[in-house]
Amino acid sequence: MGSKAFALGWGGRAVLKLDRDHQELLFEARPDTFEPFRFGPNRWAYVELARIDEAELTDLVREAWAGVVPKRVSRPFFETLDRRGVS
Repeated sequence: MGSKAFALGWGGRAVLKLDRDHQELLFEARPDTFEPFRFGPNRWAYVELARIDEAELTDLVREAWAGVVPKRVSRPFFETLDRRGVS
């Protein structure tokens, strides 16, 4: 089992390791929901959980997960979701 973090949560907030360009877009478009968080040498995204719905959170967690696992792991997972019609 790997030890790469991609999401942490506490007190109504989450911190997600998202793609840098996507983070910038979220910070700019929705600053009341997303803000930068320094995590070591990296910048992650704080997320106010009360301001997003479950479907959006699911998509963001999947994005964060896919960013840390090998493509040989994430690709089959997303192909299975596509075949099932899950977004």
